[in-house]
Amino acid sequence: MMWTDQGRGAEKRSRRVLVAMATAAALGVSTLLAAQPAAAAEDPWVAEIDNAVPDVYRFTVPNAAVQPATGITGSVVAVEGNFAPGKTWTTLNMGSGGGNWTTTLGPLEPGLYYYQYSARPAWNQDAIPFRNPASPQEVTSKPTWNTLFVDGPGAEWLADAEGGGILETLTYDSSVTRTARSALVWTPPGYDENRAEPYPVLYLLQDEGQSYREWAELGRLQQILDNLTLDGNAEPMVVVMADGAVDDIRGEVVKNLLPAAEDAFNVSSDSEDRAVAGIGRGAEQALNLLVDATKEFSNVGSFSGDLEGDLGNGSGKISKGKAKQINDATDLIRLYVGNVTDPSYNSTVNLADKLTAAGVEFQSDGADPDTGGTWDTWQKSLHDFVQRVFQASGETGPSEGHLPLEPHSLPAAGTTPTPWIDENGVVTFETGTEFANANNVTVWGNFGPAGSWPRTPMTKQDDGRWRLTMPVEAGSYYYKFVVEGVDRKDQANPTTVLSEPNWSTFQVPGDETLRGEYTTPVAPEARGDVEVMDYTSSATGNPTRSAYVWTPPDYDPDRAEAYPVFYLQHGGGQTWTDWIEVGFAAQILDNHYAKGNIVPMVVVMANGNGVNFPDEITQRITVTAEAQYNVSSEGEDRALAGLSMGSGHTLSTLWAHPGEFAYIGAMSAFGSVPANADVAAINDGTKLLRVYSGDVQDFTYGATLSLISSMTHRGVEHEFAPIIPGPHSWDVWQKALIDLLPRLFQG
Repeated sequence: MMWTDQGRGAEKRSRRVLVAMATAAALGVSTLLAAQPAAAAEDPWVAEIDNAVPDVYRFTVPNAAVQPATGITGSVVAVEGNFAPGKTWTTLNMGSGGGNWTTTLGPLEPGLYYYQYSARPAWNQDAIPFRNPASPQEVTSKPTWNTLFVDGPGAEWLADAEGGGILETLTYDSSVTRTARSALVWTPPGYDENRAEPYPVLYLLQDEGQSYREWAELGRLQQILDNLTLDGNAEPMVVVMADGAVDDIRGEVVKNLLPAAEDAFNVSSDSEDRAVAGIGRGAEQALNLLVDATKEFSNVGSFSGDLEGDLGNGSGKISKGKAKQINDATDLIRLYVGNVTDPSYNSTVNLADKLTAAGVEFQSDGADPDTGGTWDTWQKSLHDFVQRVFQASGETGPSEGHLPLEPHSLPAAGTTPTPWIDENGVVTFETGTEFANANNVTVWGNFGPAGSWPRTPMTKQDDGRWRLTMPVEAGSYYYKFVVEGVDRKDQANPTTVLSEPNWSTFQVPGDETLRGEYTTPVAPEARGDVEVMDYTSSATGNPTRSAYVWTPPDYDPDRAEAYPVFYLQHGGGQTWTDWIEVGFAAQILDNHYAKGNIVPMVVVMANGNGVNFPDEITQRITVTAEAQYNVSSEGEDRALAGLSMGSGHTLSTLWAHPGEFAYIGAMSAFGSVPANADVAAINDGTKLLRVYSGDVQDFTYGATLSLISSMTHRGVEHEFAPIIPGPHSWDVWQKALIDLLPRLFQG
């Protein structure tokens, strides 16, 4: 061994410092500094926006920085990171202007994000990743990555803790590789190298393709252990993050690393005070140690792991004697895995079956429903495992909300409409074979934070199809394929969007989110009817136009009292079908009505393109609706609302015809009160004027604030709804509609 002195105390710390200094001299100071794990991003190209909604971030790349970093002048500059649902890796293209490439994203849920920038010479060429050269290298195995930690509720256990432990580097001679090797070591708060009772010790092994330092750089081990230890939820222990990139893991760990750690730190050499765990390949190595070095570790954790072949005796089965030996020697064996997007999901299911058949006692944490084979999953796995080792734990079952381990498979390729959605909200997109020769295929949809539109890479399958699987929260969505920069429709999805022929839609049922609760279809018998109403437009040539009309389930065309009527308008670039096809307005109305939140009403969604809208709505659309449906012509029983361009139409109608529509809703609005507006008549004839906006990502945000200022200045009575997080998107407008509907016709 490199260290032969068996003493403990100050001499050990002195030797560790000398080793670190020698390593610094060998590697160069800049390399050593680059390898240090960072607690949070230090990238000056990223800034949180001062905004009504917190945790919204702007990424800004100077155009002049792209060519020096990549060697090209990129035609597309993007930020790539784990921003998609389930922390899936995705891409957000940046816009160019003012000498910079920029994009805005958020609000981001609390937690750790990792990302890089990229520039693509052309769509049929690979993107070239880079990072801000002014920022430190934070991830040893991914030199172009930076990290961004978003503090907040639910991530307290990942935040920096005052008075935490210390990270140090342990260097030792390996008889397996015949080289000097290193491990990263965390010692707990208040670590006492002279304590009479040695500390228990946890050894961790990384996955293939990872660096052992990623436990701290991406796993936030230091923060997790600091918080648990300081709060008294974990036994004070020493954690050794070993480099498992060797073929002989037993020789490396048992013969080399254990003696080195026990020599350098005040840790126990008793197996009852030792634990080992790992990710992927590291989990398999930990399980092999369980079998081949049974008496060395009393606690074993498998994170997204497997155990190839049999359990050590060459017959495919384990003997009763070996199973008893494992059970007698171990206090805890616990299995962890992400959801079905985790590449090790089925392997972990098989591992559980194998251990059960062998008679080996173990615990399962089930499957994490939120994330797959990512550091977000393994952070949670580590957090749970550390609380169980070296102390009694009353609960042995899965963590709250985790799913049972059951085999999972997707439908055979090309056999069903897409996307496929399982009962847990995991969505799989698949192309046909027509893109088999493409180099880059993504799904572009409103799956990002607050309904933003990242481009999430698909993976080419052996048969030439491209596939993407990720968990998506409950709600309605729209998407298209982008094949080497060209928009393409998912031909296997039967849905259509009239105004956007390349878009397809789908819905993930569930009530976990506001949009999910109101866009999940109700039972067929509880649904209203959606019909097409034709009318003669005032557009040039007086063409016949169409509108969708929703009537409640118990609509009575002969009811003595006419129904109140709500006229709902689309935005620019859209048409009369969009509120139904993309906005899922029918489902929102059905759910509100089934819950008893809204009065029986009729909703008319007409075409507002290319007309003088105040004339169109008052002379054509309302006249036809009143002729064909049992709806009121009284202003107090009429509502009018719209999004973006439709909000402009709505407000221009209000200014020109006060009192014709007593309820007004403006979403992503703009404009100002005209100088000749009759403010008194507007206030007298309007029971509700409510304005909605997305946050700073909504490009009409500033215009909406100007509108509010104008109305306030002129004395127009109004309500400004709380800002809805998100861009100029259906996510924002659906939430606005959900909020507005129960406020209509309520007296």
